Amino acid sequence: MDHNQFIDEVAERADVGREQAEALTRATLWTLGERITGGEARHIAAQLPAELQTPLVAAEEEAEGFSLDEFIRRTAERAGVDRGTADIGVAAVLATLRDTISGDVVSHMMSQLPLEFREVAAGPRLRDVRPAGGDR
Repeated sequence: MDHNQFIDEVAERADVGREQAEALTRATLWTLGERITGGEARHIAAQLPAELQTPLVAAEEEAEGFSLDEFIRRTAERAGVDRGTADIGVAAVLATLRDTISGDVVSHMMSQLPLEFREVAAGPRLRDVRPAGGDR
């Protein structure tokens, strides 16, 4: 998946414009880079388009332990959006990551996050919610 496809998927899932989807994606990836180990962040980055790798390759080696609520707060602040938009955006980005990166990397990423993150990332896959015959 290339950069434009990734952002389009996030925009569709979050029901936001492309510019806001870009901001939410970058903010979520920066926050994810703080929440998981640097090694895991780099494994994720290696499977993403180059334009989306920076927030993850810049991650510190040691993960910060914070809740989903704090994750959403940080993302909202970085993206310049309200909490409700950040909540939906985080879910959209995590679900798009889940559908983009390999299953092994998804499993390792999710193993570093509390269960509440798994529930957020387990949202519907776009292909499951598109109408039959729909083309995005």
